[in-house]
Amino acid sequence: QVQLVESGGGLVQAGGSLRLSCAASVRAFSRWVMAWFRQPTGKEREFVAAISWSGGDSNYADSVKGRFTIARDNAKNTVYLQMNSLKPEDTAVYYCAAKQWGIARSTTEYVYWGQGTQVTVSS
Repeated sequence: QVQLVESGGGLVQAGGSLRLSCAASVRAFSRWVMAWFRQPTGKEREFVAAISWSGGDSNYADSVKGRFTIARDNAKNTVYLQMNSLKPEDTAVYYCAAKQWGIARSTTEYVYWGQGTQVTVSS
């Protein structure tokens, strides 16, 4: 049974920062590619960032590149998303997801999902 639990969401002013965490209860966490997606109200879920099993490779959506950083601590079975210079358009429910093998940007390739955490950026 794989469980992903996100935390760290909240309300922040534009220009502020938040750090999301995703704790995974999964065997061999270090073998899983981890990613963050987000879904604004009334819109489709979209890719934000992903990190390889070792942490040596990462990929970002153009909209967050240079502002967000994904990282993982395999000893703690946790993946993080540091979000800086937040904008109102970053407002969404943020989801953690897991897959095996290589980094991907499509929601259909991820097999496990968390319940999401709300991030709201006020202008």
